[in-house]
Amino acid sequence: MTTATRGTAAPGAVGTGHTRIEGRDKVTGAARYASEIPFGELAHGWLVLSTVARGRVVAVETGPVLRMPGVLAVLHHGNAPRVETEYVGTLGPPDPVVGLFQHDRVPYAGWPVALVVAETSEQAREAAEALQVRYETQPHDIGFHPGHAAAYTPENVMGRPNEAVKGDLEAELAASAVVVDERYTTPEEHHNAMEPHAATARWDGGRLEVVDSNQGSRWVAEELAHLFSLDVASVRVRSEHVGGAFGCKGVRPHQVGAAMAATVLDRPVRVALTRRQMFSVVGYRSPTTQRVRLGADPDGRLRALGHEAHGVTSKLFEFVEASAGFGRSMYAADAHHSVTRLVPLDVPTPTWMRAPGEAPGSFALECALDELAEKCGVDPIALRERNEPAVGPVSGLPFGSRNLLACYREGARRFGWDGRDPRPGTRRDGRWLVGTGMAASTFFVGAAPTTAAVTAEPDGTFTVRITAADVGTGARTALTQIAADALEVTPDRVRVRIADSDFGQAWLAGGSMGTRSWGWAVLLAARELRERLALGGAVPEEGLTARSDTSDVLAALAQKERHSYGAQFAEVAVDVATGEVRVRRMLGIFAAGRIINPLTARSQLVGGMTWGLSMALHEEAVRDAASGTHVGPDLAGYHFAAHADVPRIEADWVEDADDEDPVGIKGIGEIGIVGAAAAIANAVWHATGVRHRNLPIRPDRVLGAAGAAGAPDTAGPTGAAGAPDTAGPTGTADGGPDRA
Repeated sequence: MTTATRGTAAPGAVGTGHTRIEGRDKVTGAARYASEIPFGELAHGWLVLSTVARGRVVAVETGPVLRMPGVLAVLHHGNAPRVETEYVGTLGPPDPVVGLFQHDRVPYAGWPVALVVAETSEQAREAAEALQVRYETQPHDIGFHPGHAAAYTPENVMGRPNEAVKGDLEAELAASAVVVDERYTTPEEHHNAMEPHAATARWDGGRLEVVDSNQGSRWVAEELAHLFSLDVASVRVRSEHVGGAFGCKGVRPHQVGAAMAATVLDRPVRVALTRRQMFSVVGYRSPTTQRVRLGADPDGRLRALGHEAHGVTSKLFEFVEASAGFGRSMYAADAHHSVTRLVPLDVPTPTWMRAPGEAPGSFALECALDELAEKCGVDPIALRERNEPAVGPVSGLPFGSRNLLACYREGARRFGWDGRDPRPGTRRDGRWLVGTGMAASTFFVGAAPTTAAVTAEPDGTFTVRITAADVGTGARTALTQIAADALEVTPDRVRVRIADSDFGQAWLAGGSMGTRSWGWAVLLAARELRERLALGGAVPEEGLTARSDTSDVLAALAQKERHSYGAQFAEVAVDVATGEVRVRRMLGIFAAGRIINPLTARSQLVGGMTWGLSMALHEEAVRDAASGTHVGPDLAGYHFAAHADVPRIEADWVEDADDEDPVGIKGIGEIGIVGAAAAIANAVWHATGVRHRNLPIRPDRVLGAAGAAGAPDTAGPTGAAGAPDTAGPTGTADGGPDRA
């Protein structure tokens, strides 16, 4: 057995709790982040962003700014170096926003229009704020709703079909004894990693060197090589410590601007983004509207599962928040139809954000299943168990391992679910109405080709080199444990070096594929090295190195549906007099394959669940319809869960071994957020008897629902201030312009 659960541990380093190798350096300040590493003759760049939502730049009045103290240059579309944006990179074509200052067009508010470079950061900021940019404005459109005339259906999402069809959905719905047909909305949400984006670029001996905060140094190096028409060997990117990422730390305008300015000035240039700038130029989670249609027999067995989602993309570049795909691996149904459609608007391009697609998609489908359970008079867990598939519900492929039923049962036992009164609005604690809810979760398991090198040093230690990224997950420590076990040595004899593009091709920290992809490469190289050392002989002075490339083993892997799974449970208390919702406790039980480090794994799962709480009750970015800009683009105006909002959260796992998977790691970075918001929303219904189908569940929405059916809710699912969001006539707080 390879999975470590509470109270047990696999032999060796893997499966035992280890504090982070770099933990002491981080808490003492010895660890240097991208904006803290010193460079001689360092200059500082400050981005200037468009204040209009659509139009073109008429003039950039650089003269007065160039006369300000310390100012070295002002780059804009009239004088910036040319870059190449017509290429296909690791994750497809680039977002045109990285084609910095290549034309005078302004496609949305917050588009970079200039970069001011000065001797100090303070001088650069003062000059950037003084720079006068004149625009010719054009009408803009930021109104998101599913009936938008420009809405369309993309064919693919990251190379996979966007639409899935099985059977006759309409016929099965018509034949169903019980039908749920509801709409759910989620708002625009933003990453807001603790460490803002920062990059320093310099030319050294004909090479472009970049120190950055990113999710994949090799990825960024390859993208910069494409942009500046360089061989990838002429670009080196390092990113040793990263203070959070969640999907947004890829190739962004600040890296390109730093490289441009370093080229023009022939000296190192650092560009760091402010918190407010991050709301415009690093991506976000698209708002969604989702229609879920479920048809079932009286006992809750699904005949039909329909999930149609709408999301936002920019008019420049297509990004799909594939929310409708969540249920394709989850529930057996005679007929299935799921598709995500896009509405192109004059807004920045959305991007990946922790559990892209699954996080908003699980909210809609898992709430709809709770509604179906209520209509059928079936316990929500029993309903899900009744619709457990034997093979992939849409693909027909066998599952690699699927221990979701154990998650339900262990979660129910630990949470005390069996004593739950299913009737809503019956449990009180003083002024609070108390309820419990649950939801299921899943996230796909993948791996990408990766290389690694492991060296036996003459002093008896070992050095691992791999272009992995530790974005706060503890990946560096997990890779140390994997290497130590493969080499049959203790972890203190292994040194793992990461985040240097010179170490070779490797997958980035994304899609919960990082540790699986990197660990596999480290495992192969370490095993080969151990076999070579077993042949005897002294280690040469330069060391003995074994290298690996997982391309062939990945290609030979049997085609199966591989996923992590989980069951989320929440207890909430609702004060209908104030509208306050308090989450009192949460429990998540997961089936996530081989757990390398229980200590950091639990931290990741609890972090995801905390974000799910924040998603359910707080997070919501709002755009002003008149200006096209955000209302309150900072950590004062954008609300998220604080310490006082977060209750006792428990995360644990069940055994989940796959005998045919040679590495066994599934990935846990994203599964924790999936289903968490739905569990809380379902608990709010159980407490109050009112369904909240629009996130976040704000106090005003609770008050509106409690006050009277049909009470207005002043900020609707479009994310535009003042959009209507009405409480429906049947004990719901839902609706909005997309209500049927």
